Amino acid sequence: MKKAVLALADGTMFEGISFGAEGEAVGEVVFNTCMSGYQEILTDPSYKGQIVTMTYPLIGNYGVNPEDVESHRPFVEGFVVKEGSVLPSNWRARKSLEDYLREYGIVGIQGIDTRALTRHIRDHGAQEGVISTIDDDPKSLVAKAKASPGLIGRDLVKEVCCEAPFTWSRGTWEWPYGYREPRAERREPRGETERTQLNLFGSRLSALGSRLFKVVAYDCGIKWNILRQLVSAGCDVTIVPASATAEWALSLNPDGIFLSNGPGDPEGVPYLIEAVRELIGKKPIFGICLGHQIIGLALGGRTYKLKFGHHGGNQPVKDLTTGKVEITSQNHGFAVDMDSFKTDPKGRVFGDPEDIVLTHVNLNDNTCEGLMHRRLPLFSVQYHPEAAPGPHDASYLFRRFVEMMERDRQLAGTGLNIQLQEER
Repeated sequence: MKKAVLALADGTMFEGISFGAEGEAVGEVVFNTCMSGYQEILTDPSYKGQIVTMTYPLIGNYGVNPEDVESHRPFVEGFVVKEGSVLPSNWRARKSLEDYLREYGIVGIQGIDTRALTRHIRDHGAQEGVISTIDDDPKSLVAKAKASPGLIGRDLVKEVCCEAPFTWSRGTWEWPYGYREPRAERREPRGETERTQLNLFGSRLSALGSRLFKVVAYDCGIKWNILRQLVSAGCDVTIVPASATAEWALSLNPDGIFLSNGPGDPEGVPYLIEAVRELIGKKPIFGICLGHQIIGLALGGRTYKLKFGHHGGNQPVKDLTTGKVEITSQNHGFAVDMDSFKTDPKGRVFGDPEDIVLTHVNLNDNTCEGLMHRRLPLFSVQYHPEAAPGPHDASYLFRRFVEMMERDRQLAGTGLNIQLQEER
């Protein structure tokens, strides 16, 4: 096994052995607390620009398969584990994790004290680092880490989003068939009993054997399980690049707009902020993670970088609209500053800043995890209700989006303005 070195920009060094491809990888070093789901993490485009450290000590024990991916390839810059399993044991496995990393040129390191690295990041913050199997000179490696451009102000979205629009029809995973189109796509329902069972999220809506709502999803680095959840919730989904203008999105005559997760600094994507600002109030909007941050900026707020971010499948979040606490899957390094709506006059573009309401809060650090507008059909969350990987506590949010589109459609049918209707 070949020697590998991880160097942080502050001069901290970790020596281990190579795991995956050989070479060098540079990025922001973060840690993820999930005990499983490494394949989904690797293929989450939100990790573009980052080196991911897994806190669970044994990674790769169930191998890699073609179903548990969230995009067409891994997007992490590098991968850090305590121990990488050589021999996977799972009936779904098609190859080992190390072979998968080598296939896509992902440089990794194993055999280091990942607990010490995690504590260092918690104490000193996420920072730039480099993994190398070809250079072991501390001064050289630290210089490379310091020279990394980091995440602030960078547009990483353009490096992970689609280049042209496409559609999606595959629903959520279903035993024993795997991923396939929802039942409503395969046959007409038989009787009222089956009609009520077609919607996987328990919506009051009647599926009637076809999808109900046309959704335009902005791809900022969208996870495929988001698309699966939207389809299973009764949506006909068209995905457009993050660069799509508001005019382009509206020309598709959607019932709603979805804004996806994605990597890096939301302020590095000004074109999307402007498009969303033009869309607000014209169509119901639902945003997740980066999409949530984009909505916050479009409404006139500000975002800020977190010390070490939220990365893992065990983050407690309280839904202030219901009083319930849910365990959530998260992956972000920035947060929306709710106080900024009151201090920044740009927040008055869409009426009284008091109309922008905090709906979800992280119980670990009290950061904003969700917001909504009192009068306009819009809400967003900072975490991942599609939960791949992670718990299923927050899947109700897709139902909430569908129900918001239903209300909007009903109001449009009456000829009443949504805003005026809400104020009555």
